[in-house]
Order: sequence, then C-alpha cells, then structure tokens
Amino acid sequence: MHTHTPTQHAGIRLRDLRARQKISQLDLALRVGVSQRHLSCIETGKASASKEMLLALLEGLDAPLNERNEALVAAGFAPLFGSRPIDHREMDTINEVIDLMLTAQHAAPAMVLDSEWNLVKFNASFVRLLQLLEFDLAALQAIPNVLLALTAPGGLATRLLNPAEVLGDVLKRAQREALHVPALQAMLAQIPQSMFDTKQPQNFNNPTLVTRFKSTVGELRFVSTFTSFGAPLDITAASLRIEHLFPADEATRKAFS
Repeated sequence: MHTHTPTQHAGIRLRDLRARQKISQLDLALRVGVSQRHLSCIETGKASASKEMLLALLEGLDAPLNERNEALVAAGFAPLFGSRPIDHREMDTINEVIDLMLTAQHAAPAMVLDSEWNLVKFNASFVRLLQLLEFDLAALQAIPNVLLALTAPGGLATRLLNPAEVLGDVLKRAQREALHVPALQAMLAQIPQSMFDTKQPQNFNNPTLVTRFKSTVGELRFVSTFTSFGAPLDITAASLRIEHLFPADEATRKAFS
C-alpha cells in the first residue's frame, strides 16, 4: 500500500493542474520566477513548497479558489478562501451589486449563473424572454440549470434560429470551464455529441456573435456580455457571473421596452 506525504499530495495536485491546462514546467517556472528544477522537485515531493511559493504557483496557474484551498490543505496548510452561501449576511454587498446590475438594464434579459451553470437569480426581462419563447419558467426553476435547459429535448436550443453557432460557442465555453469543475464535466458527458458540432457565423460584419431567437413576436436578436467580480476572495463570489442579453436591433428593443 502506497502512502503520500502532504508534500507529495500538494505536488501531485500542482502537476495535475498544470497538465490539465497544458502548461509546461518551464512555462510555469518562468511565470513564477523559480527554476524548472525546483518546480520539478516540488511536483515529485522531493522538495517542500512554502505557503507563499505554493500560492504563487497556484496564481501562476490561475487556479480556481476551491482548488487553491485543496492544494493548501494537501500541503498541510489551512485553507485560505471562504465559501459563504449566497444568502449569508457577509454576502450582502455582493447581492446588492448583483441586484443593481439586474435592474439597471431593464430592457436586457439578465441572469446570474454559478460555476455549474445553475440559475441563481434573474430579472423581469428574463421572464419576459421566456414568455416570448413560450418556455416554461416553472420547469426551469424546478431544474435550474441553464446548460440543461438549453440542450434538453425541446429545450431553449429549439427556439434558436442559429443553433449551431450559438451552441458551438456555449459548449466550447462550458468545456473550458469544466477543466476546473468536475460536476460540469459530468453534465457535458450527458449532452449529445451532435450538439458540439460548431458552425462559423454567417455574418462577419457583426463585431460579436448575435444570438437569434424565434418568438411569438418574430425574430429576437441579442448580443451577450458577461460580468464577474474582480479580485474575489470567496469561492461563491468567484463562481458567479452575470450574463446580459442586450437587444441587437430596434424590433428586439421594442419587445422589451
């Protein structure tokens, strides 16, 4: 039976993180300012990394906060980052900012997602969008996952006029994020492979991909923006992102005015 010391555990985690991101030892060593030999010794457990060195290496890998905590614990250090539930009193400021962003752009459907694409919050225009698409809000609230709602049989993808373009972009993004989110990896494995077939946008005159929906009032066109919290020090705060769907033409703006 093989056992691992805390130093080896932390080194294995660093090595696996680096391999998942396809970053060489040399590249990471240059980012952090250590020798490749020293990094190799840390990964194999032949050398111990100080807490500061370990955090520097994790920063060099841009590791998610939960994985930084796990690596710290594996090395015998206390976890550094909290993981407060969204309704915790210390998250009041985060919630105030989220609510402000959801209401400030009242004509833009907006939703708050966590790292697993679960729907955390949404605004009135998001409800309006679902109504125009004849999509059941209650069904989405019962299984509040936007990725599943998009790709399920009869899901939101069936309302898209350019599904190959939009799904290709969405699923590529989810695959990148899934490198750090095992639950998201499991979810992606359930999605039919045919949905991962990408298609180049037909109109390169647009500066960004336009999401086109067929609705009860005709075609709706949106451009998406994503907002996340800068310098997060909490795992929950780091996982949240706010997506706004801004109307891309006058007809869509009128539908949400």
